[in-house]
Amino acid sequence: MGNKMFQVSTLHALVAGYTRSVVTVQELEGKGSVGLGTFEGVDGEMILLDGVCYRARQDGSVVRPAPDTGVPFASAAAVEGGTAFDLGQARGIEALKDELTCKVDESFALNSMHVVTVSGIFDSVSARSESAYKADHITLKDMLATTQREFVFEKLDGTLVCVYHPDFMDGINAPGWHVHFLSKDHTLGGHVFDISMVSGHAVMHRIDCIEIQLPATVAFDTYSLKETSQQEIAEVEQGGESA
Repeated sequence: MGNKMFQVSTLHALVAGYTRSVVTVQELEGKGSVGLGTFEGVDGEMILLDGVCYRARQDGSVVRPAPDTGVPFASAAAVEGGTAFDLGQARGIEALKDELTCKVDESFALNSMHVVTVSGIFDSVSARSESAYKADHITLKDMLATTQREFVFEKLDGTLVCVYHPDFMDGINAPGWHVHFLSKDHTLGGHVFDISMVSGHAVMHRIDCIEIQLPATVAFDTYSLKETSQQEIAEVEQGGESA
């Protein structure tokens, strides 16, 4: 058995507004050591690193959530080993994503999932997070329009957690790369929109197995998940895009 991804709910469900707890932080930490997601009510951005879960609050400050904190959506990978390589300057998040995709393509692995951690020195990291918005059937896009705050971190070291899902897994998660940031001192973080990286050291893990934990509530079956548009997912993912 190789590396395994534990997926909490689906991106379509989150985008449609299902933000109730599916598992707890403690349960998630028991399933994987690295990943990303969010918390009940979309109460901040999650960074899972070295088996520890962190929550980036609306202002970009980071705290450790209580073990019983609810998680409506996350991707947590149980990994070992990995392929290490150094990265030079990356003047923009798209440049970094392109370089990581090239590494995946070199391994003939574009149809697999991947998790990459990039420990780097950054001139700047543009990111966002949000506070809780507890309501049913309010879309993620509408929630973020109310609660999302953007910020820029400058001149700091930290780690990017980068999760890649292939195109055919669209709906389970966002195709391509999804990136969150945690500063080296674990005090700053968020969902990444852009970067200016001086240099970095990456470790890439190929994932060949996935377990999906769907919500068990009756309410989950009241959501029309296939109605979520690609444009809406893109807008939420990238600034005009999220999660």
